[in-house]
Amino acid sequence: MRRFAAILFRSFLQGLLILSPIAITAYVIYTVFSSVDNLVPFVPRGLGFLIIIALVTIIGYMGTRFFVGRLLFDGFDYLMEHTPGIKYIYTSIKDVLDSFVGDKKRFNKPVYVCVNINPEIWRVGFMTQRDMASLGMLGKVAVYMPHAYAISGWVIVIEEKYVKPITKMNAGEAMKFAVSGGVTSSEEEKNHDRQQQASAQN
Repeated sequence: MRRFAAILFRSFLQGLLILSPIAITAYVIYTVFSSVDNLVPFVPRGLGFLIIIALVTIIGYMGTRFFVGRLLFDGFDYLMEHTPGIKYIYTSIKDVLDSFVGDKKRFNKPVYVCVNINPEIWRVGFMTQRDMASLGMLGKVAVYMPHAYAISGWVIVIEEKYVKPITKMNAGEAMKFAVSGGVTSSEEEKNHDRQQQASAQN
């Protein structure tokens, strides 16, 4: 009886492991969809979402393809950056977004950072400034190191000799590795796990 109960309990936990990522992903997608869709009232459900997506796409296209559109957006950008009070919020959000998806991406250079010599301890980060001489820190670089399971992180200024590039992961994989606390698997590890599972089943 106990053996049967243990099998049921393990099966239940395995079911949670399988369904939880799917359920959480579906919930996040539904929440985002509903939030965006509700921005346009008095229209059939789903149409508001399509309107917002189309509007954002058109603005992005106009801002990059047409001189007049670019001129208008640059003027609005200048106004926001020189409005007292608002400029600090606006420029901070703009810089963060540009760092991830803009033309001036900053989080595209994953590196290992030696934060302790004895014993040797390395952390995963992203080099955001390759030369800090303009700020009086000659021979130093700026590295952003994200926190695990959070959207926060911290910036350190360190000598370049303690930093080495990550060559076995791209920027996206390095970010996943750091944010997940190192529990994400590489493609090689996933293939190895699949082979082991296949061998066990045979």
